[in-house]
Amino acid sequence: MSIISSIFGQRTIVENLDYAAFAEGIKSDPLAVLLDTRTKAEFNDGHIPNSVLIDFMSPKFKDDISKLDTSKSYYVYCRSGNRSYHACKLMKQIGFEKVFNLADGIIGWEGKIVR
Repeated sequence: MSIISSIFGQRTIVENLDYAAFAEGIKSDPLAVLLDTRTKAEFNDGHIPNSVLIDFMSPKFKDDISKLDTSKSYYVYCRSGNRSYHACKLMKQIGFEKVFNLADGIIGWEGKIVR
């Protein structure tokens, strides 16, 4: 099954969070992992502190996320919330239970940005 068919082929519910709920989640959840799904260039232009970069557009994306600990909570973002939404959807389909999408992406982030 290709990454595209695995993303669009099934109905999977993704929890979209606004800035406040997302920020509170990464602050208060001891199992929180902050996952940036943008490209390396975008990441280098600025990212949320303590983010782990796994590029959604990379052909290795599914392999890379499959290596992550499914017992942790993943707070996922991209530029606008679209790529991260689809990344969350794929993560849920392969067995991650606690996956949260920053609905407006980093453009809606009101906190600190590392440049």
